[in-house]
Amino acid sequence: MIPATQVKTGNCVVLEGEPHIVTERRHVTQGRKPGKIQLKLRNVVTGLSTEKRYSSNDKVELATLEEKEMQYLYEDGGLFFFMDTENYEQKPISVDLIGDNRYYLTDGAVITVLLFEGKPVGVRPPLTVVLEITYTEPGLKHATAQAQLKPAETNTGLRVNVPAFLEIGDKIRIKTETGEYMERVT
Repeated sequence: MIPATQVKTGNCVVLEGEPHIVTERRHVTQGRKPGKIQLKLRNVVTGLSTEKRYSSNDKVELATLEEKEMQYLYEDGGLFFFMDTENYEQKPISVDLIGDNRYYLTDGAVITVLLFEGKPVGVRPPLTVVLEITYTEPGLKHATAQAQLKPAETNTGLRVNVPAFLEIGDKIRIKTETGEYMERVT
């Protein structure tokens, strides 16, 4: 059990005996009343969302999640398939549970899959990934002395702002925590 003030977005908490992923966390104050922590939670088992308010001295139970390295195989109809590299068993995970982490999944990548009582509930991508630019507008060469950014789309569908000198086919490193461009990869 931890104080509600220490719960962060992405944590998995136990609410009424079932695991819930914290999708949003806000500190709410109303006039002179003491502040409350408002959590938006998604039930891992049913996929239903709910909101819950906690006072600053309330305690929240963190769910114990098992981490397992699995290889990403493919996506089909809103399900992402991962293979356990020890016994070659395939486990599907819904796009709802993966969320924006789907943009960091590349074929054959080894990803940390989070399990609650043996059932996959989410993934944790590596800190950085290398993706290929599949679409971007041509940049104007020598148009300005300042760094110019332009929108680009990667092979996984991620939209990111990149420097104007990058072109289709270039590989770039993305920071998965923020989804931002880091550097060009040669």
